[in-house]
Amino acid sequence: EARHRGPGPCYRRSMAAPMVTFLSDFGLRDVFVGVVEATVRAAAPEVPFVHLGHELPPHDVVHGALMLYEAAPYLPDGCVVLAVVDPGVGSARRAVAAQGERLWWVAPDNGLLGFALELDPPRAAVELRRVRPPRPNRPSSTFHGRDLFGPAAAALARGKPLAALGPSLAPEALHRHPDGLSLAPEGHPEGIVLSFDRFGNAITNLRCAPGLQAGHVEVAGRRIPLGTHYSEVPPGIPIAVGGSAGLLEVSVREGSARDVLGLRRGSPVRLVERAGA
Repeated sequence: EARHRGPGPCYRRSMAAPMVTFLSDFGLRDVFVGVVEATVRAAAPEVPFVHLGHELPPHDVVHGALMLYEAAPYLPDGCVVLAVVDPGVGSARRAVAAQGERLWWVAPDNGLLGFALELDPPRAAVELRRVRPPRPNRPSSTFHGRDLFGPAAAALARGKPLAALGPSLAPEALHRHPDGLSLAPEGHPEGIVLSFDRFGNAITNLRCAPGLQAGHVEVAGRRIPLGTHYSEVPPGIPIAVGGSAGLLEVSVREGSARDVLGLRRGSPVRLVERAGA
């Protein structure tokens, strides 16, 4: 098992975080989100707490990784990002915290952080083995959001050193590929559908450079025109655009690309730009 040698200066922490943000697949029907927030606020009452979202598809680590990739550039320096999409809770999968170049991360080590860490490369990481749950006499093997990740996020938000939370890990040992998937290299024209948002837009792993030239996208046996906004086509017609996270998306205006085009995770996508456009 890879270990980082010694705590080093990047572990030092003396200021409270500007905020804690929370992303999960817990949904809002049950008490889970509120209980996690309550444990964090009880331990770090002075730190603002912001919900990034909790209606993610259950157990969908890839979609969670995409949502963190979308959010990371807009979070303030020093923010603690608490993320829990954890189908392996209670198993041998590691629970980790990491210090990136700008942000602090607390999550299961299952690839959930993989895409976001491309934007905020980790300087240091630990395995969470020295975290005290809110009720030490009643720890749970199925609710690590409450008993492990929430308390760890609160500790970092209060300025506790990363090294105090557990033994160090080599940052490169963190799991970077949710379900074995990755974002395509810059300029690569061939990729796949990674996930879908609530509108049925297909989010691909292809990066869109600013000022992407006109052309089309080949997907599901069809040529889809490349545009800059949905209203370039009539309702019900497919179009491909650069999404808000800088990734290519296949959409249907006022409809669902997933349903209309019969797309699924892994559907191949090819971007064809028109030279000189």
